[in-house]
Amino acid sequence: MQIRAILEAAAELVKEGKDPYPEIMIPVVCDVKELEDQFAIAEQIYKEVLAKYGLKKLKYLLGTMIEIPRAAFVADKLATKAKFFSFGTNDMTQMGFGFSRDDIGGFLPEYINKGILAEDPFQSIDQEGIGELIKLGIKRGRMTNKNLEVGICGEHGGEPKSVEFCHNIGMDYVSCSPFRVPIAKLAAAQAVLKDKK
Repeated sequence: MQIRAILEAAAELVKEGKDPYPEIMIPVVCDVKELEDQFAIAEQIYKEVLAKYGLKKLKYLLGTMIEIPRAAFVADKLATKAKFFSFGTNDMTQMGFGFSRDDIGGFLPEYINKGILAEDPFQSIDQEGIGELIKLGIKRGRMTNKNLEVGICGEHGGEPKSVEFCHNIGMDYVSCSPFRVPIAKLAAAQAVLKDKK
């Protein structure tokens, strides 16, 4: 339903003389066979939309969200199908730490007060653990698809240290909630300037 809605909206824009290029992201994937299954559905819907609107072609891109730790380990296989990765760092943090975001309020402040954790890993990317998973996913993904576009989505995309980390490991973009966009833009600019020094 969502794929159809996106492609039909794009088809309507084409009919209006515009040039849309939607990116459709399949979330919560842990194996390339899942991606193949979902991409086959997308391809079938694509054909139906072309027929419905009388179009010969419609530009769109299929990718995946890497949010399950296993996906980072099999990223080389996922990248044979996906044209882009978006790291879902909120869920990857939750699964990587084994912390439920619903329950962290009961113990995380004490972990931070005691120095068990330096900061809230849901606010700033845990570069030592989750960050290593992300780096591994990027490295493996680009081994099989050198043109793979990579970014993150979630609240980390608007946190300055996380944005700098994303820049340093070669991500192409960050995505975050609208109210964090100004912070993300400033942090990205600062990371580029720092990198040039």
